[in-house]
Amino acid sequence: MSFVHEIDMLNAGALAPLLPAAEPLARAALPAAEARRGGALRLRGLAKRFGERQVLKALDLRIAPGEFVAIVGRSGCGKSTLLRLLAGLETPSEGHIEGLAADDTRFMFQDARLLPWARVLDNVALGLHGAPRSPQAAPAPRGGEEALGRHGGFLGRADARERAARALTQVGLAERGGDWPARLSGGQRQRVALARALVHTPRLLLLDEPLGALDALTRIEMQGLIEGLWQRHGFTALLVTHDVSEALALADRVLLIEDGGVALDWRVDLPRPRRHGPEFAALEQRLLERVLLTRPDVEAAPATAAADPVAAGALRWAW
Repeated sequence: MSFVHEIDMLNAGALAPLLPAAEPLARAALPAAEARRGGALRLRGLAKRFGERQVLKALDLRIAPGEFVAIVGRSGCGKSTLLRLLAGLETPSEGHIEGLAADDTRFMFQDARLLPWARVLDNVALGLHGAPRSPQAAPAPRGGEEALGRHGGFLGRADARERAARALTQVGLAERGGDWPARLSGGQRQRVALARALVHTPRLLLLDEPLGALDALTRIEMQGLIEGLWQRHGFTALLVTHDVSEALALADRVLLIEDGGVALDWRVDLPRPRRHGPEFAALEQRLLERVLLTRPDVEAAPATAAADPVAAGALRWAW
């Protein structure tokens, strides 16, 4: 499946055809009492195999509405596979996902995946009024681009562009709507990708290492932007990251995936906004030691961490 196809399906809310009826997957509605701005999720016995390789096995997990959860673990442990299962881009080998419909979910990938032949505003509006066509695409239907907005429940072009402009304003790119993606920096392209997700007002936002390729200062800036938008909109967020510092800075809970299951479910009881002081550093070192198995006895974070000294330049990455 091409990245353009994945984005189009996610943004148009058309993932249902990916889920054959024969698969043992249920996406049942949760009780009305849990229907808040963010969506709740329940995983029951969720497993995924690729051939003979077992990636995830018997996951049982509950995510509360509006919760921000970070997922860490070594490369190849199944972090991204879990997100793709939740998005509907993969189907489970066993088990059930109970929660949101596909059109309530949006996905930020490791790269921005912008369409190079479409201007920034049209990239953000993708899925609202129909995907901008590439130079090699078939001719537009009779009636031109405006006709795209009258099929399949999409907005008209003018309304879609207005919503896209508001989303660009939220990510600080109000003046860049008419630019081509090639003119943007890496951080700006990821802001556009974030705007493209937010324009659909998702109840669940899945983030698969979206900041991994950014420089340190841009990454910190983007972390603050994501946190601020999450607090403003109240969506549920699941972030895959290799950076334990990033996980602690953003998440209410940190899940460690290991041997196909959740080896650690750690609640982060630090006030927001998170400051990188002694208490934060002690939690960071404690979590990193567990991820790297230098302290396998770590089971939970204390309510108030001891301010143990941390060596300058201490590791913060978990691969």
